[in-house]
Amino acid sequence: MSLIKNAVKAAMLTGLALAVAGAGKANEIKGKVSVQGIKSAENIAVYVDAIPEQKFPAPQEHVVIDQRKMAFIPHVVVVHQGTTVDFLNSDSVGHNVYWPSISGNKKLSHNLGTWPKGDKKPFQFNDLGVASLLCNVHPEMSGYVVVVPTPYFAVTDKDGNFEIKNIPAGKYTLKTWSEDGKPTTQAVDVSGATATVELTVKK
Repeated sequence: MSLIKNAVKAAMLTGLALAVAGAGKANEIKGKVSVQGIKSAENIAVYVDAIPEQKFPAPQEHVVIDQRKMAFIPHVVVVHQGTTVDFLNSDSVGHNVYWPSISGNKKLSHNLGTWPKGDKKPFQFNDLGVASLLCNVHPEMSGYVVVVPTPYFAVTDKDGNFEIKNIPAGKYTLKTWSEDGKPTTQAVDVSGATATVELTVKK
């Protein structure tokens, strides 16, 4: 009798463990961005818009944008609001990093100055929107910091693919930003382990 009880108990514990593991399983959004009238589907920001009644703490980990071979690398960086970005200079010349506005708001312009090879300067992005990175010394340089309201975001690869991981189940609004295309908005239901979406960005 005790063997039967022990077997039943073990089965119950196993079932409970599996249930807990299933409940804690991270969901994800996978998708592909197609483009119309735009030269490339790469470097398009895809992110979950603000979630009502949910606030997220500012990330402690810094993000690095390198200045290397006269370019901002990565070209497009998406960060959660409150993230500190470290601007590293890996070139043998000085770079003057600045942005004239954030999403057109010139009051949010900032100039980090110039610094030599191997040094970096931090800046905390607390305002939502897009900062267009420029260099007074090298006008051919450009890059973008896209500041979004949630930690759920991605940047498309050269084929337009993206993946947003570790998102809880729920219904959300998915948005895009691109250098050359118009913003898009689409509802997404993350009720299973993986939600698959297709987006189109037009000129």
